Amino acid sequence: MWLIFGLIAIVATFINLYMYTTGKDYKLAMAMGLSFTALTLCSEYSFVSRWVKVEDWAALEDVVPGMERALWFLTIVSILLNIVPILLELKNKK
Repeated sequence: MWLIFGLIAIVATFINLYMYTTGKDYKLAMAMGLSFTALTLCSEYSFVSRWVKVEDWAALEDVVPGMERALWFLTIVSILLNIVPILLELKNKK
């Protein structure tokens, strides 16, 4: 499920940027991008929680360290890309 949410977040982010560049209202796409980023993180947390419940420590040791760095990086990139239109609007108003 996390993969589906992640792909939707990526698509919504690019729609957000595209709508901004074409001068259309981008705020719904921005909200969707950020929301699906949050859903991706929650879904991934649930996935790891299942491994803990079944005590699959090997899977946790193999996947979690790399996954942590990837999730931090992708979440930060998602936030920055989704707020770029707002920052550009603020810059253009000055």
